[in-house]
Formats: sequence, structure tokens, C-alpha cells
Amino acid sequence: MLARLLRILIVVQVLCGAGLGYLLARWAGRPDWCIPALAVLFPLATMLLVDLVSAWRARSGESVRLWWRALAGEFVAGLRIFLLRQPWTVQPPRVLPATGTQARVPVVLVHGYLCNHRVWDDVATTLRAHGHTVLAVNLEPLFTSIDAYAPILEAAVATLCEQTGARQVALVGHSMGGLAIRAWMRAHGSERVARVLTLGTPHVGTRIEPRTRTPNGQQMQWQSPWLAELAAIESDTHRSLFRIALTPQDNIVFPQRAQVLSGIEPVVFHGIGHLQMCLDAAVIRWVADQLSEFTLAAPAA
Repeated sequence: MLARLLRILIVVQVLCGAGLGYLLARWAGRPDWCIPALAVLFPLATMLLVDLVSAWRARSGESVRLWWRALAGEFVAGLRIFLLRQPWTVQPPRVLPATGTQARVPVVLVHGYLCNHRVWDDVATTLRAHGHTVLAVNLEPLFTSIDAYAPILEAAVATLCEQTGARQVALVGHSMGGLAIRAWMRAHGSERVARVLTLGTPHVGTRIEPRTRTPNGQQMQWQSPWLAELAAIESDTHRSLFRIALTPQDNIVFPQRAQVLSGIEPVVFHGIGHLQMCLDAAVIRWVADQLSEFTLAAPAA
């Protein structure tokens, strides 16, 4: 669903750019190369503008140098994910077996808002090399309650446990994906959870769009009632399973340093943007290190 939507959006942007190029070439006496040039540049300029506006709104008063570095990194991350990977996804998510020699806990990867499983390509490759069987899910429909994603995660956990013989899995969530994991744990408990890692998740909500009308967008608003209800039922034992990573230069989820759970000290990665957390080498190493202690448990008797 998302892939088709992104393909349509890219086509529309390319046509808009080509139209502008045609106007320049015919009405302003510009050469004909304006048409293909603007057709290519229009989607890039649109993405740059979106990143610039979101980064400006989310600025936190921290290092200006790191703000610029994060802006550049987020633009490159957007090109890789929104233009080169996600739109061209034709195969549904599938279980990817480990390629490493030591079997470790299987991992469910859960993407964020307006993304699909291709956001995890780099993470999945690294985790498989470290001995983890991996399943990256698609959260669909795009605009629904986060609670509605719990059956998708339940099916993924059940599939990994069945195929690997493991009693527990680890779950890694980016952005809204971390909240989907928490919603799944509220519905199904934590007995099958070895560890939960969240990257840039709005645990207390984001101020980016206070007027959103989508159900999941409203749930992710700053200090929303849904988030308060979710936190109210989570015990200290429940939260002890979590490890949180955030970036002070997050251009989507802010206030950035507030995105924590009670009793959990976050790991902070400086100078990277929101989407970039799924591509950054240091973040991916942290994810692998956090899961390295969990070897594959023996099958249940």
C-alpha cells in the first residue's frame, strides 16, 4: 500500500518538474534540457524542503553544527529510503534466516509512521550476520489505531518462535514502531520478550503536527491520553525489558530528550536525524550489541 502511494507521489512530482521545465524552455527561452533536469530535481527539492522545515521546527537549542550535520544526513537517508527503497517494494515481508555461525534470539523489526519493512534493510543485514533470524513487518493499513497493529506483531512473534524453536524474541521499533510494540505487549504480555529496543520513538508524544486527523497520528501527539493510558499499566518489570535510543537532532519526534520511559536512561546519538537512525552505523552497532547476549533458547519441551 505504501509502496504504491510513494510511486504515485514520485510520478506526480516528476511530472510537476517536467511541466515547470517545459514552461521555462518554451516561455522564457530556456534550453530544452530544463525539462528533464527539473523533472529529476523537483522530487529532490521537495524532500529537501520537507527536511528543512521539519528540522527547523524541531530545533532544540543544541549544537548548530550538529543540526546542520543531521539535516544533511536526514536528506540522504530520505533519498535512500523514500526514493530508492520503499517505493519499489513488491515482495511481502518474509523471515530472513541468520547467516552467522552462532544462533541468537530471533528479532522482529517494526517500522514507523509512513514507512514499510524496507527501512530495515541495513539493520537486518547486520543482525543476520550476527546470528539472528529476522522478520521485518509491514504495519498496514497506514492510518489506523496503533492498537490495530498488535495482531501483526503477534503473528510475527508466533512465526519466529515456530520456525526457530525459540521461546522468546527481541523486538526493535523505530518511531511509531516502538509504540506498536508497547501496544502489542499490553495485549499479549511480555513472557515471549527477551528485549525491546526503540529508536526515536515518541514515548511521550511529539509536537510535530498537533492538528493531525489520523488515528495513529492523534495517538502520537504530545502527552496524548492514549500514551498516558499505555504508560499507566506498565510495571517496572515490564519497562526493564526496554532500551531506548534517541537523537537530540530528531526532526520528527520532539521534544527529543523527553522521549523516555520511567526508570530508563536513554542512549543518545548526536548529529543524526529521525529516519537516519535506521541507517546510521553507530546505531546499528548499538542494536547488535544490545542483542548479542541473547543466544537462541532451546525449544520448549
